[in-house]
Amino acid sequence: MKSIGEIKAFLLDMDGTINLGQSLLPGAKEFIDYLKESGREYLFLTNNSSKDSAHYVKKMRHLGIKCDVENILTSGDATISYLYSLKPKARVFLMGTPELEMEFQKYGFVLTDKNPDFVILGFDMTLTYEKIVKGCNFIRQGVTYIATHPDFNCPVENGYIPDTGAMMELIKASTGKMPQVIGKPNKEIIESAFRKMKQHNRDEVAMVGDRVYTDIKTGENAGITSILVLSGESTVEDLDKYGVKANFIFDGVGDICKQLKEYDALGK
Repeated sequence: MKSIGEIKAFLLDMDGTINLGQSLLPGAKEFIDYLKESGREYLFLTNNSSKDSAHYVKKMRHLGIKCDVENILTSGDATISYLYSLKPKARVFLMGTPELEMEFQKYGFVLTDKNPDFVILGFDMTLTYEKIVKGCNFIRQGVTYIATHPDFNCPVENGYIPDTGAMMELIKASTGKMPQVIGKPNKEIIESAFRKMKQHNRDEVAMVGDRVYTDIKTGENAGITSILVLSGESTVEDLDKYGVKANFIFDGVGDICKQLKEYDALGK
């Protein structure tokens, strides 16, 4: 296993890792700035497929983090990348927001409710009963069924709203079938990250996050370094609770930054 200083690319959860709501966590800006300064690559990973990459660029810039779409990977992006690797220009029945529809069309997929090659379920806040009926019919007919991510709830300002995982359970109750899932904690989102980044050896890439059962489990499933930060949801005790191992544990990304600087100073 590589030391922290030898990691060349960091895959970063956002809320609880870089920010909490509309506030940056301590050391987050310094950490991102130093990754750029030291020539290390980074990608922000989010399971939310209702928004496009441009939305998260705007969000990060509002928080004071300068980035562009090359630094963002949503579960929607990862699903598009995965699907493109299987069948470019495929016919897709998509249960997703208008933003996700535009992303699929941009990459040449044909959105249709006639004889689709794939049924794709995203975090669809425009979901209608008609969409559910059509999707379930296609799934019963044996059309390949894929979901962008498995989260049951999405946190919002006043609590939670049902997310893709809840819709998966609804569709399962009707069809008896579950989809292949792309987003965290599944390795497919990391494979999509590898397709988006420069070429790195697997042991030179680390997943950083505050949730044991998604972020750290993702690193374990994908065979890359996992770094737990205690600035958000999870505690050290959660590792045993969920049966997951983290390669490194830090209080926050500011402490990762300190170790990177110490490593680089010794190297020079």
